Amino acid sequence: MHHHGYLWLGSGLHQVPDGVRRAGHPDFPSSSYPPLELAHWLLKPASFVRGTWDDPKEAAAWFAEQVRPHVGAFGCDHDALAGGQDVVGGWWLSGQRYLGVYLIACSPHRFRPEYGCPATTG
Repeated sequence: MHHHGYLWLGSGLHQVPDGVRRAGHPDFPSSSYPPLELAHWLLKPASFVRGTWDDPKEAAAWFAEQVRPHVGAFGCDHDALAGGQDVVGGWWLSGQRYLGVYLIACSPHRFRPEYGCPATTG
């Protein structure tokens, strides 16, 4: 079991159109927008992965490091990560921006075990 880290920071106004956020959309693989279903991050190319961790404490530290500059100190429960759960945070920032930080469990994902690891599937 390991986790992949993903990050999205952009205009919150772009959260409204959901076509490219759906796994079946032709532009989904190349779109930087967060998918509607968390496990669908695993269907995106490996280039979207910001980091991979076997150690839940290291994954939680990365999560907090991504959030800290935007909303102050934040702690992530590494026990949830150790249990194979996804950990997600999303915040509206000034200037109508949205910050999404995602740790997605992989190999296997608890709800989508049929999804392969993006690091090994290209």
